[in-house]
Amino acid sequence: MKSGKVWGETFELLNNPVVEFHHINVEPNTYCSKHKHEHKFNGFFVFEGLLIIEVWKNDYDLVDETWLRPGDFMAVKPGEYHRFKSAAAGAQAVELYWPELLSSDIVRESVGGDYGV
Repeated sequence: MKSGKVWGETFELLNNPVVEFHHINVEPNTYCSKHKHEHKFNGFFVFEGLLIIEVWKNDYDLVDETWLRPGDFMAVKPGEYHRFKSAAAGAQAVELYWPELLSSDIVRESVGGDYGV
């Protein structure tokens, strides 16, 4: 599904409970809203132009700025305010969303050991 934005266009390629996959066309010298995702990572892979990702860090008073060129990828952690912006040439990129999964998802019935051989 294609959708217009003030900064360009997004094309939703896949959307299910585990992952969202979008192609974004960011017009020259534009930016998206400053926002955060409570439970999802937000990843960006650039294949044309320059996309600048600004992240307002939660752990310290800093706005981290990462410049992504063709072939570059980065991900923003859940809960961090961020936005992307383009330079004079604009940008073509893939935008991904995926949930933060629980890191301790193992349930043990035994402790293991050796066979005594």
